[in-house]
Amino acid sequence: MIIYPAVDVKDGRCVRLVQGEFDKVTVYSDDPVEMALKWESMGAQYLHVVDLDGARTGRSCNIPIISEMAVKIGIPVQLGGGIRTIENIETILCKGIHRVILGTSAVKDPDLVKQALENFGDSIVVGIDAKDGMVAIEGWAKTSKFTAIGFARKMEELGAKTIIYTDIARDGMLSGPNLKAMEEMANAVNVEVIASGGVSDINDIKDLRKVGVRGVIVGKALYTGDLDLKEAIEVAAK
Repeated sequence: MIIYPAVDVKDGRCVRLVQGEFDKVTVYSDDPVEMALKWESMGAQYLHVVDLDGARTGRSCNIPIISEMAVKIGIPVQLGGGIRTIENIETILCKGIHRVILGTSAVKDPDLVKQALENFGDSIVVGIDAKDGMVAIEGWAKTSKFTAIGFARKMEELGAKTIIYTDIARDGMLSGPNLKAMEEMANAVNVEVIASGGVSDINDIKDLRKVGVRGVIVGKALYTGDLDLKEAIEVAAK
């Protein structure tokens, strides 16, 4: 199981939101690149980056600093937030970013996912953000008509190999992950499932190892010091 430290970028700074609410923002660093280097130095194997401005506006907003981050660190970066077109995906992948996450665009335009998977293969990840079991879109501001598991199966049929599954209610709350939902998703599809939302301490990492997910995104708990990244990586690797 891989631990993915999260670096959320808003207005060029490293921040964390609570349940995706833009008025509940905490700034942890004015330099996202420095933060990325810190997580790499502590043993991170992969970095999860979100362009929060992109998620809100529907267009990539922080690509220059995220590209700088990808170039300066020696580990791969996956990026989500506001990525809506094949041209945008291609531009991002050409800037040293390893994987692109499609969320809202996957719900609104499944043909985009199909074409992206055909063109870029394993460089495409589908992000499924769930609210009460339903897929949320547009920076979590709206709820779609799809169930999380039903949509995941649809994406698997299109050829997706990796899904990031976020429980919005747990995100940024340090309340523990939704283990039941994560286990149901891991058992429902034959793709790599990365869990996101609610990780608060090392016990959550141990619990997630048991439910069958292949990766865990950790954010706020790292920034508050409730979770030690080195310890989390050691536990995940067992």
